[in-house]
Amino acid sequence: MSVRMLWSLMRAFCVCLAAVGCFQPEALSQSIWPVQDKTAWGLFIVDVETTGLDPAVHDMIDLGVIYSDLDGRELDRFFIRIMPDHPERLDPGAARVNGFSVERWKELGAVEEAEAVRRFLDFHSEVVSRHHGARGLPRTWLFTAYNAWFDRSFLDALLLGSGSSVRDLFSYFQLDLPSLAWGAGAPQLLNRDVAGALGLDDETRVPSDHTGLSGAEWNLAVYRAAMARSPSAAVLK
Repeated sequence: MSVRMLWSLMRAFCVCLAAVGCFQPEALSQSIWPVQDKTAWGLFIVDVETTGLDPAVHDMIDLGVIYSDLDGRELDRFFIRIMPDHPERLDPGAARVNGFSVERWKELGAVEEAEAVRRFLDFHSEVVSRHHGARGLPRTWLFTAYNAWFDRSFLDALLLGSGSSVRDLFSYFQLDLPSLAWGAGAPQLLNRDVAGALGLDDETRVPSDHTGLSGAEWNLAVYRAAMARSPSAAVLK
């Protein structure tokens, strides 16, 4: 059984457990919540580029991350290009967005999936050790992305191949940026429409410039703009 097939089965199993009320995430009752101490939390703002839309079939080809506090102040960043295990599965639409080709990725120094996971986990451990909250405790990191289910699914599929998972690293909860923008009075869904409603430039459409890190930078801009308009920003003062 392939790792991606295993991931799909695990995801379906967890959904079933949640549906019948058997799945209780650990430590929900033990957390210091953001309204109690916002320094106890941080944002893991992520964007991934892929060879297609299905994490059970397609691969991640890069990973861009910005770590920030809840005020949107950047704490750290990470970026890596990844050589996919199955480049032959590349969807032409994905290539038009991110400019992927095996030859170009080799020139840009892409690494194999296992090495990418090792470097990412090492970096994440360093971030956790460097950036504590005001109480001196490690922060709880909130997975934050545009269409968060997509990035979380692909990152989880990548990590599972090396014996880790998203739930090992981040809060059970996640923050979806279009939902945040919607609640802040910008009821749009497409990137360009959300950008226009929030007074931002659209995310780059140039394939050679469009990376996970450019996406994470744009995601952070969306977060800052939405929070500036949101009542929740006042709650977190």
